[in-house]
Amino acid sequence: MCILKKIKMDSFEVNKIIAAVLVTVLLIFGVSKISDIIFHVEKPNVQGYKVEIKVDSSASQAKAEGQIDISALLALGDVDSGKKVYKKCAACHSIAQDGGNKIGPNLYNVVSRATGSISDYKYSKALASYGKEWTVEELNGFLIKPASWIKGNKMGFAGLKKDEDRASVILYLNQNSDSPKELP
Repeated sequence: MCILKKIKMDSFEVNKIIAAVLVTVLLIFGVSKISDIIFHVEKPNVQGYKVEIKVDSSASQAKAEGQIDISALLALGDVDSGKKVYKKCAACHSIAQDGGNKIGPNLYNVVSRATGSISDYKYSKALASYGKEWTVEELNGFLIKPASWIKGNKMGFAGLKKDEDRASVILYLNQNSDSPKELP
């Protein structure tokens, strides 16, 4: 009989533990639901925050119009750095003299070449009808953000934001030519 009391006591203790766990879980969920009702927060219509950046308007306007001091820009770059930065371009463009077109046209001899002038490459309508030369100024503007420099072109590259990187790539592109141009 003593053993039966012991077993009943143990099962009673187990029942109390299980009941305590269940009550705790129900209490937590209940408090959570009640607090959601009391402290209701409406979700905003737009997810995220608007971050406003102050930009020097004269500098940004000069960049947008291509009115920057090209000689000062080119002084920031060097050919060796340009070779490293060009690796971002190498996935789509060849720079070798006898290299063919890839996703983008071959960039050998690109400085002072007419835009959209490689005959065996299919340019976008926007680039084919652009009608200018790849001068240092044009290359600089295009490399900042290709999609905004020539609207409607099919190049999906985000651009090179750093002046040093653009200057270095332009110097590297100029170096990879039959006759490198004398730059300002």
